[in-house]
Amino acid sequence: MLYDILKETYGENEPIFIADIQYEGMSMNFIRQQIKKLTDAGLLRRYDTGIYFIPKKSFFKSGSQLSRDTVIERKYLKDDGCRCGYIGGVMFANQLGLTTQVPMICEIVTNKATNDYREVRLASSSLILKKPRVRITEENFRQLQLLDLLKDIDFYAEKDKAEQLSRIMAYMEAYQIHFQDLEAHMRYYPDRIYRNMYEMGLLSGISA
Repeated sequence: MLYDILKETYGENEPIFIADIQYEGMSMNFIRQQIKKLTDAGLLRRYDTGIYFIPKKSFFKSGSQLSRDTVIERKYLKDDGCRCGYIGGVMFANQLGLTTQVPMICEIVTNKATNDYREVRLASSSLILKKPRVRITEENFRQLQLLDLLKDIDFYAEKDKAEQLSRIMAYMEAYQIHFQDLEAHMRYYPDRIYRNMYEMGLLSGISA
């Protein structure tokens, strides 16, 4: 019965967090026992402590695997479907094409972080969790993500200032981010963010 409920609720190759499973008439102890039985039977697969998934049928003997990015999104970037975090650091700089570095550790800024900086493990991966300067919402997460990058862009970027400006402006245009949107949060950042934006030609939303 629990398997049918889980499959209907989560589907295949989607993270299932035991702590989130709540069904009337089922105690947490009973749920854990059933999860173990389903795992022993091969109907569930363990990803990490407290995290399981229903594997999708595959031609490969090892079967389908659960994506780390999917687990990160469900665990740290969303809360009941609402945005509560974003990817930062070198990984975000890489996504924007500002660096070719591929980070060994994924940096995540999330409302779920209880410390300014904390390193945790997720299966075989290392993650850095950081508290945001401003509470993250669906409306502001891209602005805060960009401001975090601009604060430390000299550390991350391998491109020259003109290329940095081009890529950042393209990102802002793609997501309709205006300078006024950034300005609303800039007071929470150190003064060097103004210098970085000025040197790049981004300050006031126009080339310097």
